[in-house]
Amino acid sequence: MAGHPEWLTQGWPHIWLPYTQMHTAQPPLAVVGAEGCRLKLADGRELVDGIASWWSVCHGYQHPHIVEAIQQQAAELSHVMFAGLAHEAPYRLAARLCDFTRMGMARVFFAESGSVAVEVAMKMALQYWRNKGEPKRTKFISFHHGYHGDTVGAMSVSSDSDFKTAYSALTLKNYQLELPHDEYSFAEFADTVAAIRTQAAALIMEPLVQGAGGMKFHSADILSEIRRVCREHDILFIADEIATGFGRTGNRFACHEAAIEPDILCLGKALTGGHMPLAATLASPRVFDAFLSNAPDKALMHGPTFMAHAIGCAAANASLDLFEREPCIEQAEALEQALWDGLKPFANRPGVADVRVKGAIGVIEMQAGVDVRALRPALVEHGAWIRPFDNVIYLMPPFTISEAELNVLFSAIGKVLV
Repeated sequence: MAGHPEWLTQGWPHIWLPYTQMHTAQPPLAVVGAEGCRLKLADGRELVDGIASWWSVCHGYQHPHIVEAIQQQAAELSHVMFAGLAHEAPYRLAARLCDFTRMGMARVFFAESGSVAVEVAMKMALQYWRNKGEPKRTKFISFHHGYHGDTVGAMSVSSDSDFKTAYSALTLKNYQLELPHDEYSFAEFADTVAAIRTQAAALIMEPLVQGAGGMKFHSADILSEIRRVCREHDILFIADEIATGFGRTGNRFACHEAAIEPDILCLGKALTGGHMPLAATLASPRVFDAFLSNAPDKALMHGPTFMAHAIGCAAANASLDLFEREPCIEQAEALEQALWDGLKPFANRPGVADVRVKGAIGVIEMQAGVDVRALRPALVEHGAWIRPFDNVIYLMPPFTISEAELNVLFSAIGKVLV
């Protein structure tokens, strides 16, 4: 492994990478620093990050306000268990999140990752009905092309893909429907939901954008109608805004565009500006009140060791500071036009099936059979960190990306789409 840093050479024989066939894998790029929208490699190169480290680094890397908050918290209290003990950062954060989300949320349950936030949401929904005296409502409704995480419950409500195929023996059996898109499919959807309502605990979906399932968009009208059907049949509605939340779709939250309020809301990724691992499951008063009882077994029995991690919560509070005092949402809105202007010219390139943009998300969908993963090394050679998957090349950059940095991404895509 000539040319690689010593730490990579020594560690490579012991590392197991995500979503990677290790038998054929090449060593990854060695990153020695990051700032703003750029990754600094050990070999001296810099890459413009077009996907914000899996969509999380919304304010850019090493934002000084978030870094300062992390350092200050680490010096005072890095971690303490959250059962029987309280510390300031998560208590302040919980109150701020309920206010910031503007969706009538009352309570916040903290976790370490988005997948776990989804697991907690599913537990809340199942136990809600058990506590209400309807224990047979144990199924979940989800949608084709949906993705909600890699843990067992989250896989059970995600679409069939390489993410879950090998683990079918683990996953629970639920209802997976086509996302309705017109009057006929809505009628069919409503009829199906009505038929299974006595078994359904909740419906879970990614509002407006299905991310890892192919970067597929749907309208606010569709989202609003799905929420209406859930209300009509008294089925809990779980909004998975782990990827779409905190401005990514051009609104503060995707649910805001449809003016809906979920019963349970999952947050993660950009919650800390991508600086620390942290996720949260927020519950409405209706859901939380069903757990209040003198009976111990009606309590929510879940408790991650590192839930409400002090440093992570400090980072999240600092990120909310930035959303409150800087034009973060306006930056995301402006990115929509910039992404459209930069990606639209590729619509007529050979192999391109569609170009679409939603907020700070830009997508080039390729025709079936095009191996977009093979484009990754060439994109790096042209100074761009972009990770195409399935049949899509997509951009979800930090909101702070400059015009010049966006042009590096557009130029790289143009050079590989030949």
